[in-house]
Amino acid sequence: MSYQGHEDHNHHNIAATEQHHDGGFVNDHHHNNSKEFKASNSNPSYNEMGDFPEGREAKSGIAGLIKNPYVFLTCIFASIGGVLFGYDQGVISGVQEMTDFKERFPMNSTQTGFMVSILLLGCWLGSIVIGYFADKIGRKYSIVLSTVVFLLGSALQGGAMNIGWLLGSRFVTGLGVGALSLLVPLYQSEIAPPEIRGSLLSLQQLSITFGILISFWIDYGFNNVEGQASWRVPLCIQMAFALVLIFGIFFFPFSPRWLMSKGRDDEALRVLAKLRRLPENHPIVLQEWKDIKITIEFDRHVERQMYPEYVEQNKGAMITIMGYRDLFRKSMFKRLFIGCALMFFQQFTGMNALIYYAPQIFRSIGIRGESVSLLATGVVGIINFVFTFPTVFLLDIVGRKTALMVAALAMSSCMIIVAVITALFQDDWANHQREGWVSVAFIYIFIINFAYAWGPICWVVPAEIFPLRSRAKAMSVTTSANWMCNFIIGLIVPIMLEKITYGTYIFFACFLLMSFFFVWFFVPETKGRSLEEMDEVFGGQSAVHDAQIMNEVENKINQTHSVPGKTQTTV
Repeated sequence: MSYQGHEDHNHHNIAATEQHHDGGFVNDHHHNNSKEFKASNSNPSYNEMGDFPEGREAKSGIAGLIKNPYVFLTCIFASIGGVLFGYDQGVISGVQEMTDFKERFPMNSTQTGFMVSILLLGCWLGSIVIGYFADKIGRKYSIVLSTVVFLLGSALQGGAMNIGWLLGSRFVTGLGVGALSLLVPLYQSEIAPPEIRGSLLSLQQLSITFGILISFWIDYGFNNVEGQASWRVPLCIQMAFALVLIFGIFFFPFSPRWLMSKGRDDEALRVLAKLRRLPENHPIVLQEWKDIKITIEFDRHVERQMYPEYVEQNKGAMITIMGYRDLFRKSMFKRLFIGCALMFFQQFTGMNALIYYAPQIFRSIGIRGESVSLLATGVVGIINFVFTFPTVFLLDIVGRKTALMVAALAMSSCMIIVAVITALFQDDWANHQREGWVSVAFIYIFIINFAYAWGPICWVVPAEIFPLRSRAKAMSVTTSANWMCNFIIGLIVPIMLEKITYGTYIFFACFLLMSFFFVWFFVPETKGRSLEEMDEVFGGQSAVHDAQIMNEVENKINQTHSVPGKTQTTV
């Protein structure tokens, strides 16, 4: 998602985007170069294993979540933004099947594709625009702003009286959805303690799949409702979640990182202490406060070093433009190509075609009756939700490359089998219902493989292969590519289902086979590799140079012994 504000904003956005579809990977800024929970004094009661006084320990996983209930509950609440994202993606698949909806908005396959995909166009624009506000007014108030836009779009959708009204309202809703899809994981990443950041950020992906799940079953429940309520109510139900979020967010703390970027160091310390349930003068709190300060000063140092003339003239826009230009240099372009290609292949697996058009797809493989096709669609939501969980625990064991390749082969096999069955029996499903349900089973296997691999990993790898200084801008480019490919899929799939029928599945199978060979030949295994090791893979010395700068910044801050309330020295 393209979300450029100041470099400070961009720099930490990646902690969000790299977790947007995954909970297994955390590689947060300078933590490769300094221990996250180093003691700031020689007191033996604060050791580097993270033993806290009062019997507290730095735990990860479920134990860490239990030890940090305030942060855990805050992140769960913020994840309502992910529910909105998933719900609005999924609800349209059933709504467009409602009898009253089809009578009020008669559309051909091309118009249907545009009606579905215009939401994604809004998401793309919303993710670009909100970056400025996230930096200017903060993550917290930007969530409020985005939710207001979402509420407006949802209300307009629920009240739509003609096709133009419906299209416009879905675009407005997309603006809010795209913004929230950036803001929520960004906010979560900035309040989470490092040892449970991965687990907390995985809530965003789980909340998206949960939103899709409940939207499918709400569609199923309203299938037998007569008249306008059959589709207006499902479109409006999402407003209830948004209202809970918009009022609850005022009780959330501000992001400590955003506060420090605005010079509000004392306030940032108070928020950190509350989030960590420790006194403000506790070494753990002070160390984390210093870590945040180091990353902020690193950003400023890099800007001054690389673009001194623009920094002196306070030309932030030119600094941003030059940063994007640097992505197309030889040492960076291969990484950018891999990141964008993974996003392309993620969309051209065909998974989102299932999310947007599941009832039509199930009809195309012989599942007759609106209730039955919507029921089968509801199972899609359950499988997608359940099989997202393993990624949190297995990603750093299995590895990214292996998971992608295994899943690509399994998914392409499923698509080929579905294509063959459809080609053989599409003219006589009435006498071959068993074969139709076999196709459904293979679609479910397809979803399982997407959920643990291509869904989350395509967001992880780009975040791991770029050096520190380029990661934010590079991720904004790769994520924008994802939105645009998503838009294309939403646009073309109904036309393909109508014109080439089983050829649709062959189409996706071909791209899945291409993705297998692409990953095999071009994508490095990033599991357990540092940013410096990525330089060895791709060539160049960017990450090594960044590590040197980070050490210089850290040494200077250590020498000043700066703590909140004292004069800060500019690095």
